[in-house]
Amino acid sequence: MSALLEVRDLCVAYGKVEAVHRIGLRVEEGRIVTVIGPNGAGKTTLLAALMGMLPSRGRVSYANRDLTHVEAETRVGLGLCLVPERRELFAAMTVEDNLTLGAFRRYRKRDKTISADFEQVYQLFPRLKERHRQLAGTLSGGERQMLALGRALMSRPRLLMLDEPSLGLAPLVVRDIFHVIAGLRETGVSILLVEQNARAALQVSDYGYVLETGEIALEGASADLASDPRVIESYLGLASGSVD
Repeated sequence: MSALLEVRDLCVAYGKVEAVHRIGLRVEEGRIVTVIGPNGAGKTTLLAALMGMLPSRGRVSYANRDLTHVEAETRVGLGLCLVPERRELFAAMTVEDNLTLGAFRRYRKRDKTISADFEQVYQLFPRLKERHRQLAGTLSGGERQMLALGRALMSRPRLLMLDEPSLGLAPLVVRDIFHVIAGLRETGVSILLVEQNARAALQVSDYGYVLETGEIALEGASADLASDPRVIESYLGLASGSVD
């Protein structure tokens, strides 16, 4: 398969401290790729650099286009979308208004298919439809994550990057969120999933990377990583939130 995203020798530094060192990874069309690793390994830094929110060295190629000097806003226009760890919702706005903002660029182009996308998001997350007039700041943690995902999907991304979507959520909600993530593969969206919950991440993904102290320590098919003794010992023994 062709690579939608290809990263080579990516380095990111905070001052003199290098947080990400010579990372290489690829995300193929229609695949889910996960990056697992402990807190502080550089996972969030990696995503921020890929979105152009942090300066970096190395090469990032998206849809055969070099993104080295491409600003974050332009990357969004090309179809990259990041759902950050903190979700970054507009708390004083309604669920519906948050979703509308996700399609802002399409509104400017007078896209007539936006209303259909509202219905698709509401089918994925019925609770959002029930609460479409409710302020985002009054939602539960799980509902806020659903809204963050829904808002991202309103932009019709080709590559969806998710930063710790299970963070702070109850196990049953984690299961629901990961079922939605797995289902998005069928829509053609490619996903780069960053997670500490290695068990759930490896269950829904096709390929995985293990990031430790800013470097790729292991990589391989997700099923292979899930049976690797090193991964089992370091990550799966304490992981929770199976999506079975």
